[in-house]
Amino acid sequence: MKHPMVFALAAVVVFATMAGSASAETAFEGRKKCSNCHKSEADSWIKTAHAKAVDSLKADRNKEKNAAMVKAKLDPKKDYTKDKDCIGCHVTGFGSEGGYEISDPDKFLVGVGCESCHGAGPDYRKIHRKAGEAVEKSKKVTARESLAEAGQDFEFVEKCNACHLNYEGSPWKGAKKPYTPFTPKVDKKYAFDFEKSVRNNKAMHEHFKLAGTFEGPPTPKFHEEFQKDAKPAEIGKEE
Repeated sequence: MKHPMVFALAAVVVFATMAGSASAETAFEGRKKCSNCHKSEADSWIKTAHAKAVDSLKADRNKEKNAAMVKAKLDPKKDYTKDKDCIGCHVTGFGSEGGYEISDPDKFLVGVGCESCHGAGPDYRKIHRKAGEAVEKSKKVTARESLAEAGQDFEFVEKCNACHLNYEGSPWKGAKKPYTPFTPKVDKKYAFDFEKSVRNNKAMHEHFKLAGTFEGPPTPKFHEEFQKDAKPAEIGKEE
């Protein structure tokens, strides 16, 4: 399978519904809030195609992406960054409270960022902070269930599918208009396998050792696998 993040071009789907589903009434904050504490993850993410997702919508995209536009019967000379049917799969929280706005773009919401997969963060970020303090002061571990109740998503395959598999004839049952024109019929590189993609550090951010602050369900499907060989993280400091 070719690099799964060629899907940075798969733009004609509004990502907002899936991105905001776990915490529908919670505003998006942007990745700066997350990276204040999760510095290593943020430094890794900035190198990925998710981080550069908006670039494929710009008129000055590279030759390879222009060729893909032609295959998909789109205008390779056109700037699609203000197209509401495209931008949602390239930014964070489009169409949801506090999410990316075409008329007033927030640079910390540009790209498929932390909250695109993990859900809008204000409520569960507060729990992260308090749980971290509890571990430092008394070694008390917090139930992971509290994060889920506050809107953090631990099984985000549907959010990935909302952009990567939203084409006519898709095997994903949630596909609906407007469909993406970047399909396996256009090029086999647009086929999508979540379990392969989630393991690709060029697509996703690299995973680092977690402090063991939370325990219990819901346990992320790949948690043990990723933590087994994870590197120590450089911890940031929240403002």
